[in-house]
Amino acid sequence: MSKSNYLKLSGLEPLVFTPNINFVNIGERTNVTGSKKFARLILNEQFDEALEVALDQVRGGAQVLDVCMDEGMLDGEAAMVRFLNLIASEPEISRIPIMIDSSKWNIILAGLKCIQGKGIVNSISLKNGEEEFIQQAKTIKKFGAAVVVMAFDEKGQADTLDRRIEICSRSYKTLVEQVKFNPQDIIFDPNIFPVATGMEEHRRNALDFFLATKWIKENLPGAKVSGGVSNVSFSFRGNNPVREAMHAAFLYHAIHHGMDMGIVNPTMLEVYDDIPKDLLERVEDVLFDRRSDATERLLDFAETVKSSGKKEAVSEAWRNEPVAKRIEHALVKGILDFIIEDTEAARLELNDPLKVIEGPLMDGMNVVGDLFGEGKMFLPQVVKSARVMKKAVAYLEPFMPLPEEGQESSSLKKILLATVKGDVHDIGKNIVGVVLACNSYQIIDLGVMVDAQKIIDEAVKNKVDIIGLSGLITPSLDEMVNVASEMERQGLKIPLLIGGATTSRIHTAVKIDPVYSGTVVHVTDASKSVPIAGEAISEETRDAYHKQIKETYRQLRIEHEAKQSVKQLVSFEEAISNPVDIDWSQFEPVQPKVLGRTVLEELDLKVLREYIDWTPFFSTWMLSGRFPKILEDPVVGEEAKKLFADAQSMLDQIIEEKWLQAKAVFSLLPVERKGEDVSVLDSAGEKVADFHFLRQQGKKGRGVPNRSLVDYLHPEKTDYLGCFAVTAGLGMERKLAEFQAAGDDYHDILFKALADRLAEAAAEYVHELVRKDYWGYASEERLENEELIREAYQGIRPAPGYPACPEHSEKETISKILDMENTVGITLTSSYAMIPTSSVSGFYFAHQDAKYFGLGKIAEDQVASYAKRKGISLAQAERLLSPNLAYQPKPIVEA
Repeated sequence: MSKSNYLKLSGLEPLVFTPNINFVNIGERTNVTGSKKFARLILNEQFDEALEVALDQVRGGAQVLDVCMDEGMLDGEAAMVRFLNLIASEPEISRIPIMIDSSKWNIILAGLKCIQGKGIVNSISLKNGEEEFIQQAKTIKKFGAAVVVMAFDEKGQADTLDRRIEICSRSYKTLVEQVKFNPQDIIFDPNIFPVATGMEEHRRNALDFFLATKWIKENLPGAKVSGGVSNVSFSFRGNNPVREAMHAAFLYHAIHHGMDMGIVNPTMLEVYDDIPKDLLERVEDVLFDRRSDATERLLDFAETVKSSGKKEAVSEAWRNEPVAKRIEHALVKGILDFIIEDTEAARLELNDPLKVIEGPLMDGMNVVGDLFGEGKMFLPQVVKSARVMKKAVAYLEPFMPLPEEGQESSSLKKILLATVKGDVHDIGKNIVGVVLACNSYQIIDLGVMVDAQKIIDEAVKNKVDIIGLSGLITPSLDEMVNVASEMERQGLKIPLLIGGATTSRIHTAVKIDPVYSGTVVHVTDASKSVPIAGEAISEETRDAYHKQIKETYRQLRIEHEAKQSVKQLVSFEEAISNPVDIDWSQFEPVQPKVLGRTVLEELDLKVLREYIDWTPFFSTWMLSGRFPKILEDPVVGEEAKKLFADAQSMLDQIIEEKWLQAKAVFSLLPVERKGEDVSVLDSAGEKVADFHFLRQQGKKGRGVPNRSLVDYLHPEKTDYLGCFAVTAGLGMERKLAEFQAAGDDYHDILFKALADRLAEAAAEYVHELVRKDYWGYASEERLENEELIREAYQGIRPAPGYPACPEHSEKETISKILDMENTVGITLTSSYAMIPTSSVSGFYFAHQDAKYFGLGKIAEDQVASYAKRKGISLAQAERLLSPNLAYQPKPIVEA
């Protein structure tokens, strides 16, 4: 092979993949997901110390440096740019090539603009289709970088030899033939999965990787192969001797089959020739699937070399431990059976019920909190632990003496949690409460729809140490600003935590922090709430933390303002002139078979069950991964299986015992497009309502439109539009009351999560009925549930409050057209949240070119137009569109 055919990378110095290079080691300790130390340094903005981690990697022999900033509490793009710029100023580090590692394209793009020399992008794949894959590959080629391509396509990850070959072959052909990508710059990651898991389908995981690597090197000229070696040994976490042997043996054979580079922790790598022969034989039996009993033999042998000693006995031996240890075990394992018995024993021993709570019970919950923080327990387990704790505390309450006036009943720090006025969503808030309670905090939960004054009054009355505000819908963002403003006006200095699906670090910094002089912190998820709460109220850290977070948010505001000032927006007029390009001359709108309103009085929950998308269900419980593969995940799979089994059991009860009722209403309507708005017509052709849509104003590349939903309706002829509302939450209050009365957070959250999934399933099911039967434009459609989840059908159902139409007040018009309250029992709050919470509403668009998009930022000229068309003041429009404004509204005094 001539030198021109080698993969060439560089920092300040070249790295050429000649045949003399056996294997290139990629240093991954500069990855926030792979190193807790590095993540902590970056989150604390200790970039100079983080630079030392990179230096250690280089001095330790890393030939490529993997840099990843994918962390919920980070502005990943800003962190990536800052760190790469620092690396560029350190010659010893910047001499080696950089691998920009992110699941977010904007972060990859920002990184590509910073690195010097020729680096690697990690990664792209076909999972979102060829169009995105080609576009990203072209951009990477333009920057002159090499690329890691994951063996992943629209159907999911490659988990067999045939699937690996199929995806890698297709990816290579697309890159080389269509993108004209240099074959030497293509690096495949054919997926290293765990072996010896006990599951039949995992037996060939290592062997299939070896064979796929060999096939790639023989059939895809120039392409390289990489992978994360530690994945192979996940089944033996805690047994380092076996893991080290597995890594060494796997790497030895992978290199012989053609593996060029990979992420390997040198401290977890034995020398191949030094592996004891009896251990090596069993490891290689597993790697090459040489025996049907290979897994059992390795597992048995592993016990003889386990560094931690004897195999843990599965028995009731814990019942012979002292009472404090028994309570700890019950809390960690979530065992309810003996907790009353043990709590009573502790009460008699300590002669004080409060000492039982603040002693063995809180000590046990602190162990739970530590294990959760270390990633050794998962959220479903923690919620079960809280259930045990609540049962014990409920038993002790009758024995508790009433506190004397002015005396605290407990020394625990208090946190008040509330979902703000106008919002009714509380699953996330409840989860945060459970996690905080597991870490020695007393939780005062005010529930949902709580106005600012009640939050303040209860905080003062209960002398709380922290206030936590939650909200799901965008109008809640303004209500949080209102609460913070009132706290400031009334002289409070209590730290304020902000959380919920629509909240963000930048919104907290720009809108909430400036109006409150106390500490304000955005919290991304329950696991982050504990350290933040601790920093905010600890006497040792609170002052320094207050200054640090105020300065962090001040810098964020400065950076945000700078970005806004150079934000590339076009005028509203220019955006209107660049719509989606649709050839309307050949299009004839399809009249629905059933015009007007249809009510489906009772949806069969057995049917809806089959339409559930389970992936978001696991996300609710902070278990990451796509269903059903999550059930086999080496880290969270075991807990995911337990949770899924509990969900199935509860679903059986929901259906058989009629815990919930599901209903739907939809209306298929003749409409006329009026510029940026849509007029809904009655049977006589008279206007009965208007919908007002918004258009992207970001500056687009050539041939890329500024989209609006109106673009999918005929500009001249009468067209058709649908609107719908479904709920699966009717009747849920009674069962929730039972769970809450029993202090059963686990089943409370599980029930709410399942009701939400059934509501989304109802939306999916009814949309299918509409497409095939009631509208009938897709009467021949035959799709499996996985295809429905991937939205493989014609048409879309965007919902007010979501990216394409983020303005929630359009729900009012939908509600009037559908008569939602009378037809299906759905009402709207003052902030347009739907009650019951497990409800969904939105539009149906039928055009074959219709697709989802995000509105993004919009300018004042469009907001003014929107206000005029909608018949409201500019100030009202700015409040409704607050998250999407590309400018800071001027204060307006309204009459």
